[in-house]
Amino acid sequence: MTGTFTADEITDAYAAFHEKVAGFTASGDWTGYADLFTEDAVYVEHAMGTFRGRDEIRAWAVRTMTSYPGRVMTGFPLTWQVVDADAARLVCEVRNPMPDPGDGTRLEEPNITIMTYAGGGLFSREEDVYNPLRFHEMALRWARIARDHDRADPDVLRFLEKYDTMAR
Repeated sequence: MTGTFTADEITDAYAAFHEKVAGFTASGDWTGYADLFTEDAVYVEHAMGTFRGRDEIRAWAVRTMTSYPGRVMTGFPLTWQVVDADAARLVCEVRNPMPDPGDGTRLEEPNITIMTYAGGGLFSREEDVYNPLRFHEMALRWARIARDHDRADPDVLRFLEKYDTMAR
Protein backbone atom coordinates (compact mmCIF):
# COMPACT_ATOMS: atom_id res chain seq x y z
CA MET A 1 0.00 0.00 0.00
CA THR A 2 2.97 2.34 0.18
CA GLY A 3 2.76 5.35 -2.09
CA THR A 4 -1.03 5.04 -2.28
CA PHE A 5 -1.91 7.92 0.03
CA THR A 6 -1.12 11.60 -0.11
CA ALA A 7 0.52 13.48 2.73
CA ASP A 8 -2.67 15.52 3.11
CA GLU A 9 -4.82 12.40 3.47
CA ILE A 10 -2.50 10.94 6.10
CA THR A 11 -2.32 14.28 7.94
CA ASP A 12 -6.12 14.66 7.91
CA ALA A 13 -6.65 11.07 9.09
CA TYR A 14 -4.26 11.59 11.99
CA ALA A 15 -5.91 14.88 12.92
CA ALA A 16 -9.25 13.02 13.12
CA PHE A 17 -7.57 10.22 15.10
CA HIS A 18 -6.07 12.76 17.50
CA GLU A 19 -9.43 14.49 17.94
CA LYS A 20 -11.05 11.18 18.90
CA VAL A 21 -8.23 10.53 21.38
CA ALA A 22 -9.02 13.91 22.97
CA GLY A 23 -12.61 12.71 23.38
CA PHE A 24 -11.47 9.47 25.04
CA THR A 25 -9.26 11.49 27.37
CA ALA A 26 -12.12 13.81 28.32
CA SER A 27 -14.64 11.01 28.88
CA GLY A 28 -12.29 8.43 30.40
CA ASP A 29 -13.89 5.82 28.12
CA TRP A 30 -11.15 4.23 25.99
CA THR A 31 -13.18 1.33 24.56
CA GLY A 32 -13.41 3.01 21.15
CA TYR A 33 -9.67 3.53 20.79
CA ALA A 34 -9.05 0.21 19.03
CA ASP A 35 -11.69 1.07 16.44
CA LEU A 36 -9.31 3.70 15.03
CA PHE A 37 -7.19 0.80 13.74
CA THR A 38 -7.64 -1.95 11.18
CA GLU A 39 -8.80 -5.36 12.43
CA ASP A 40 -5.26 -6.75 12.04
CA ALA A 41 -3.40 -3.72 13.37
CA VAL A 42 -0.22 -3.99 15.43
CA TYR A 43 0.52 -1.68 18.36
CA VAL A 44 4.12 -1.70 19.57
CA GLU A 45 4.59 -0.30 23.07
CA HIS A 46 8.21 -0.96 23.96
CA ALA A 47 7.75 -1.05 27.73
CA MET A 48 4.52 -3.07 27.77
CA GLY A 49 4.63 -5.31 24.71
CA THR A 50 3.22 -5.74 21.23
CA PHE A 51 -0.53 -5.98 20.80
CA ARG A 52 -2.05 -7.57 17.71
CA GLY A 53 -5.58 -6.92 16.52
CA ARG A 54 -8.31 -4.72 17.90
CA ASP A 55 -9.13 -6.96 20.86
CA GLU A 56 -5.58 -6.85 22.26
CA ILE A 57 -5.23 -3.13 21.50
CA ARG A 58 -8.57 -2.41 23.19
CA ALA A 59 -7.69 -4.43 26.30
CA TRP A 60 -4.31 -2.69 26.58
CA ALA A 61 -5.76 0.81 26.02
CA VAL A 62 -8.59 0.38 28.53
CA ARG A 63 -6.30 -1.14 31.17
CA THR A 64 -3.54 1.45 30.69
CA MET A 65 -5.60 4.59 30.24
CA THR A 66 -8.08 3.95 33.07
CA SER A 67 -5.43 3.41 35.74
CA TYR A 68 -2.64 5.59 37.05
CA PRO A 69 -0.64 7.18 35.47
CA GLY A 70 -2.47 7.09 32.10
CA ARG A 71 -5.77 8.01 33.72
CA VAL A 72 -4.57 11.39 34.96
CA MET A 73 -2.81 12.65 31.83
CA THR A 74 -4.55 15.80 30.71
CA GLY A 75 -4.10 15.28 26.97
CA PHE A 76 -1.60 14.37 24.31
CA PRO A 77 -0.59 17.58 22.52
CA LEU A 78 1.73 17.30 19.55
CA THR A 79 5.03 19.16 19.44
CA TRP A 80 5.75 18.40 15.78
CA GLN A 81 4.87 15.92 13.05
CA VAL A 82 6.19 14.85 9.67
CA VAL A 83 4.64 12.67 6.98
CA ASP A 84 6.38 10.18 4.71
CA ALA A 85 3.64 9.57 2.15
CA ASP A 86 5.72 6.98 0.28
CA ALA A 87 5.79 4.82 3.41
CA ALA A 88 2.23 5.84 4.48
CA ARG A 89 3.65 6.99 7.81
CA LEU A 90 3.24 9.92 10.12
CA VAL A 91 5.86 10.46 12.82
CA CYS A 92 5.25 12.90 15.66
CA GLU A 93 6.33 13.89 19.13
CA VAL A 94 3.53 13.57 21.67
CA ARG A 95 3.65 15.30 25.04
CA ASN A 96 2.17 13.47 28.03
CA PRO A 97 1.38 16.22 30.56
CA MET A 98 0.16 15.56 34.07
CA PRO A 99 -2.09 17.94 36.00
CA ASP A 100 -0.88 20.01 38.94
CA PRO A 101 -0.25 17.48 41.73
CA GLY A 102 -0.91 20.12 44.38
CA ASP A 103 2.13 22.38 44.46
CA GLY A 104 2.12 23.86 40.96
CA THR A 105 4.69 21.41 39.59
CA ARG A 106 4.35 20.77 35.85
CA LEU A 107 5.45 17.29 34.85
CA GLU A 108 5.40 15.54 31.50
CA GLU A 109 7.44 13.16 29.36
CA PRO A 110 7.36 13.03 25.57
CA ASN A 111 7.26 10.07 23.22
CA ILE A 112 7.80 9.64 19.53
CA THR A 113 4.85 7.99 17.80
CA ILE A 114 5.10 6.29 14.43
CA MET A 115 1.72 5.74 12.74
CA THR A 116 1.20 3.67 9.58
CA TYR A 117 -1.87 4.67 7.60
CA ALA A 118 -4.04 1.99 5.97
CA GLY A 119 -6.69 4.13 4.30
CA GLY A 120 -10.31 4.80 5.09
CA GLY A 121 -9.31 6.83 8.14
CA LEU A 122 -7.75 3.78 9.85
CA PHE A 123 -4.21 3.00 10.91
CA SER A 124 -2.58 -0.43 10.69
CA ARG A 125 0.27 0.18 13.10
CA GLU A 126 1.32 2.41 15.94
CA GLU A 127 4.67 2.37 17.65
CA ASP A 128 5.48 4.50 20.68
CA VAL A 129 9.14 5.14 21.41
CA TYR A 130 10.19 6.70 24.71
CA ASN A 131 12.36 6.21 27.74
CA PRO A 132 10.25 4.09 30.14
CA LEU A 133 12.57 4.81 33.08
CA ARG A 134 12.13 8.56 32.70
CA PHE A 135 8.38 8.13 32.35
CA HIS A 136 8.24 5.92 35.45
CA GLU A 137 10.29 8.42 37.48
CA MET A 138 7.97 11.25 36.38
CA ALA A 139 4.92 9.19 37.45
CA LEU A 140 6.53 8.44 40.82
CA ARG A 141 7.41 12.09 41.38
CA TRP A 142 3.86 13.21 40.51
CA ALA A 143 2.35 10.58 42.83
CA ARG A 144 4.62 11.54 45.74
CA ILE A 145 3.72 15.21 45.40
CA ALA A 146 0.01 14.41 45.07
CA ARG A 147 0.19 12.22 48.18
CA ASP A 148 1.97 14.96 50.13
CA HIS A 149 -0.78 17.43 49.15
CA ASP A 150 -3.71 15.07 49.85
CA ARG A 151 -4.51 14.74 46.12
CA ALA A 152 -3.64 11.08 45.69
CA ASP A 153 -6.63 8.81 45.20
CA PRO A 154 -6.47 5.09 46.09
CA ASP A 155 -5.20 4.18 42.59
CA VAL A 156 -2.25 6.57 42.95
CA LEU A 157 -1.52 5.32 46.47
CA ARG A 158 -1.50 1.70 45.20
CA PHE A 159 0.99 2.76 42.51
CA LEU A 160 3.23 4.29 45.18
CA GLU A 161 2.93 1.24 47.41
CA LYS A 162 3.97 -0.99 44.53
CA TYR A 163 6.78 1.08 43.03
CA ASP A 164 8.08 3.65 45.51
CA THR A 165 11.22 2.07 46.91
CA MET A 166 12.05 5.32 48.75
CA ALA A 167 9.04 4.73 51.02
CA ARG A 168 10.18 1.23 52.01
